[in-house]
Amino acid sequence: MSRHLLSILTLPIGASVAAAAAGTQLFCQAAEDPSGEKAREKEAKATKSKWWPIREQKHPTRNVKQCDLTGWWENELGSKMHVPEVDSQGRFSGEYITAVSSAQKPIEPSPLVGSQHLDEDGQCTFGFTVNWKFSDSTAVFVGQCFAGNSGEEVLQTSWLLREKVDSLSSDWKATRTGHNIFTRVH
Repeated sequence: MSRHLLSILTLPIGASVAAAAAGTQLFCQAAEDPSGEKAREKEAKATKSKWWPIREQKHPTRNVKQCDLTGWWENELGSKMHVPEVDSQGRFSGEYITAVSSAQKPIEPSPLVGSQHLDEDGQCTFGFTVNWKFSDSTAVFVGQCFAGNSGEEVLQTSWLLREKVDSLSSDWKATRTGHNIFTRVH
């Protein structure tokens, strides 16, 4: 059997699994459709297509709370951030107060600027940059907001911190990476 034919034969199985996980039904599953042939013919005439399209199954609406980045958040190290509002385009700004620092100066609140992907299911991705006011460094965070059925919200983040160095030969130690988990401060 040729490699091309094998990939064609295995595609519907993989696609069926992916479609089932996404809550959709593929045309090859139409025989299992309880609405039967008449409903398929009616929909085909309505779309004026000779090919049967992938169509979405109706499922009860999940009761998942939209994740909202506005408010105060605290991570496992005691660092806090505040996002007063997120605009209709997903942009936000605020402040970050770190609980940890290797800088010799006293810690100060530092501005953050970011954006989030606005989506339907409430599990948004986002990113923001912190310009540390007390050191010559900048951090970028990326993450995802998870909102559970019981209403708890968690921000899973990864970050890169870039510190200023005096020479190119010191560049190897200028960037650090890590991750933090933020929970809402009530």
